[in-house]
Amino acid sequence: MSATIALSLPYTGKLIADNYLTYWTLIESEKPFLISVEIAVAVSLIMLFNYLVSNWKNRKFANMARNDMGLVLAAHPKSFRVKKRLKKFKEQQGLGKDVMLIGSTGFNTFVNPESDLHHIIQNCRGAKVMLLNPFGEGACLRAKSIPDPEITLEHFREQITKSVDFLKSLTILQKDIQLKLYEETPLFKLTVLGDYVFMKYYHAGLNVQEMPEYIFKHSSSHGSMFHPLYQFFLSRWRDSTIPEYDFESDELVYKDNSGNEIKREKLASLAMTPRKLPCQVDS
Repeated sequence: MSATIALSLPYTGKLIADNYLTYWTLIESEKPFLISVEIAVAVSLIMLFNYLVSNWKNRKFANMARNDMGLVLAAHPKSFRVKKRLKKFKEQQGLGKDVMLIGSTGFNTFVNPESDLHHIIQNCRGAKVMLLNPFGEGACLRAKSIPDPEITLEHFREQITKSVDFLKSLTILQKDIQLKLYEETPLFKLTVLGDYVFMKYYHAGLNVQEMPEYIFKHSSSHGSMFHPLYQFFLSRWRDSTIPEYDFESDELVYKDNSGNEIKREKLASLAMTPRKLPCQVDS
């Protein structure tokens, strides 16, 4: 093959030269055609240059996001293929390991059989989970901020109750599950699986399922977003004002900064207490 190409080069070169001279004699006097060719070549070169510059900038920002910030992926939930791939990736990182999670109701995160963490929570080594207090101000404000008529405070409370029952069923199987219920409006949905943090933002007026999910990997870079997000979870988990849920007694356990128990409160009693939350006040 190489020999054939080499032997044909002289003939090919002569053919091109002869045809070039023939065509040039025909078009050298056609100024409109020559101008059109020049414009087409100029436009093509401009487009090529812009593409190369844009591609270089995109690569630069991608390297900055990956190497400095630790950003591995920004996944949009509308892509079924990406969702399936993301679920598989989470299972690879979380099965048989410790799980740390901050969410709102938890139902679409680990209770729903189709959710990303359903099998992970069931097969993890241990889990620290933080959900909204169903009778707190945060749950009320979050439910009210979503314009979907199907999402109400009662709907939120029902989903949180199902999440608590699901986690309780795992503790019966000797799973090391810890649950805390916080009062504030949720800010981030965070999941820590191994060396990765998965983050979504609770945007007012939007269901969190519609928000993109960002994945950050642990690295030695000081600019990595893994570290502040991981510390955010730890600071919330260690906050003594957030009570831990006792699965055996169905009570909220309050402790001081030293870890000493202060009081206990039945979660069911909060439902019986006639308490008007500020977000329920009619405008």
